[in-house]
Amino acid sequence: MSNELMMILDHIERERGIAKDILIAAVESAMVSAVKKAIGAKTSENIKVVIDRATSAIKAYVDDEEIKSVDFGRIAAQTAKQVIIQKIREAEKDVIFSEFSAKIGDIVSGTVYRFDKGNIIVDLLGKAEGVMPKREQSPRDDFKQGQRVRAYVLDVKKETRGPQIILSRTSPLFVKKLFELEVPEIYEGIVEVRSISREAGERTKIAVWSKDEKVDCVGACVGMRGSRVKDIVTELQGEKIDIIRWSDDLREYITAALSPAKITEIRLDKENQKAQVIVAEDQLSLSIGKHGQNVRLASRLIGWDLDIRTREEIVKEKEEAKKVRAEMMLEGIGEKILSALMEAGLDTLEKVAASTVEQLTDIKGIGAKKAEKIIIAAKEKLSSHHESA
Repeated sequence: MSNELMMILDHIERERGIAKDILIAAVESAMVSAVKKAIGAKTSENIKVVIDRATSAIKAYVDDEEIKSVDFGRIAAQTAKQVIIQKIREAEKDVIFSEFSAKIGDIVSGTVYRFDKGNIIVDLLGKAEGVMPKREQSPRDDFKQGQRVRAYVLDVKKETRGPQIILSRTSPLFVKKLFELEVPEIYEGIVEVRSISREAGERTKIAVWSKDEKVDCVGACVGMRGSRVKDIVTELQGEKIDIIRWSDDLREYITAALSPAKITEIRLDKENQKAQVIVAEDQLSLSIGKHGQNVRLASRLIGWDLDIRTREEIVKEKEEAKKVRAEMMLEGIGEKILSALMEAGLDTLEKVAASTVEQLTDIKGIGAKKAEKIIIAAKEKLSSHHESA
């Protein structure tokens, strides 16, 4: 049995990549259980099993005395084989877990094996199975059984039935990794991907920057006659990709991120990381994009809230704001109190009149008496409006 066992272990080491020492240690541990069962021992503390690496001989000891029972040999062999199979499976799972844990953040290739409740089960070159949940599949993907697929390793989880390898084709990092594979300048670190935003199946914006002034970062990503970006677009089933030149000049960066729309003016609110972007009337829909997609992706790319407006809209909003403030002006209320009321959401006479003293005193600068006067003044003004109407 020992020679046969060693041959099996040699085969597993070659075929499965599990170190022989790990397997032998697992067998020795399993044999302790077998010996315990064979001799009816109540504890394993004084039982030891040793496999000679040179001769393949298996010897068992109880309190340092070797067991030479015929029954032991037969029962131990049967029990050991069962436990060995389990130990080998566990060792294989550990190898797979370690191998694919090291690949988190990389792209792997495989073939579509089967479909399970909307999830795609991918055969990863016979080594393991990966699962691509429905949420991680691009709307453009339409894979068939047996079809080759490339995906991003999002996570690897240890589970009882074995490692669960989570794959994704919707992650923005999938696109980033594709650029690393297609663009040597990115792989070599000459060109950097500074930011990326994506709506899978629709559009991706990627901001790049070059460490070398002689290397055009956008040109490197596009490739000769668009060859490099075309290959990525093909992999993504036709998803649009905007390659943007990153800049530490925020206005320049925002302008590039909202391309192809032409920007008239940009007003920055650095404290709140907001920017008001002013465009001409004929550029409004282009800058916002279909269903707001262009401005939404640009905002994520930059990390700022972008508010797109035309000059006409700004003028109109200012006029409306003036009307509101004029309407809200009450006896005994100054500009500071008025601004505080509006910031608290009490931006109409109706809201002020319906508020309580407790609500108003929560606002800085308003005491109980002042609150009572404000509520009374608001009700009187509303009353006079109704009478005049």
